[in-house]
Amino acid sequence: MSFAEELFSVAGKRALVTGGATGIGRMAADALVRGGASVLIASRKGDDCARVAGELNALDAPGKAEGLAGDVSSEKGVAVLANAVRERGDALHILINNAGLTWGEPFETFPYKAWARIFDVNVTGLFQLTRELTPLLEKAASDDDPSRVINLGSVMGTQPLAEGAYSYTASKAAVHHLTRTLAIEFARRRITVNAFAPGPFQSKMTAFATGSDEKAAKVGKRVPLGRIGAPSDIAGATLFLCSRAGAYVTGAILPIDGGQSVQHGVALFSE
Repeated sequence: MSFAEELFSVAGKRALVTGGATGIGRMAADALVRGGASVLIASRKGDDCARVAGELNALDAPGKAEGLAGDVSSEKGVAVLANAVRERGDALHILINNAGLTWGEPFETFPYKAWARIFDVNVTGLFQLTRELTPLLEKAASDDDPSRVINLGSVMGTQPLAEGAYSYTASKAAVHHLTRTLAIEFARRRITVNAFAPGPFQSKMTAFATGSDEKAAKVGKRVPLGRIGAPSDIAGATLFLCSRAGAYVTGAILPIDGGQSVQHGVALFSE
């Protein structure tokens, strides 16, 4: 094994990726399986997770995948998913809290129910599942190789930007703050806690804007680097934070956004 392969290896690690059947969750699960990890893929649609796990296992990669149903939108759903993870082993090296929802509507008609529903999944479910699985993460952790938690934030959690998704953007800002809070509390437990803050990627959630190559190219033109995100961008970030390469990183909100988090429309002196 080369220096780079060893540095970024996740071989032998056990992971859970929520919302792992589509979009960024699937990209992360794919990277972990290709890197040699055993990955549980969970979402509300267990059949989709089983199908995706089969597709990943067909890659003939060093890792493996298993799909299972898991709903983090309720206390009962979190408990059921946590129990399913415990039944499959008493240690967990990696938890990727990727499951999420959004709701877009004009300010004048934005409904009360859109707040509870979005926060139940994006923030409350994320926190409660992490809490339930902390003993498994502690069991897998060591001084040299901490366990890892990666939460899915968003560029919309770093920028004052809603575009009608008021509860979504507020929930992602909450995820970023919670990530930093847990990072300092979990340090003594030998668990790192970081977050992805992605810009536009092709996913089920963003299909309205990126569902075709033409739409994706149009959105990409507004990104400083000139394109939307690719699966390899998520793969690289995932392997970095979950391997020895990222063992000393905690509390980071990693922008995977092509420069959108530092983009602005102000020009002080240039023409």
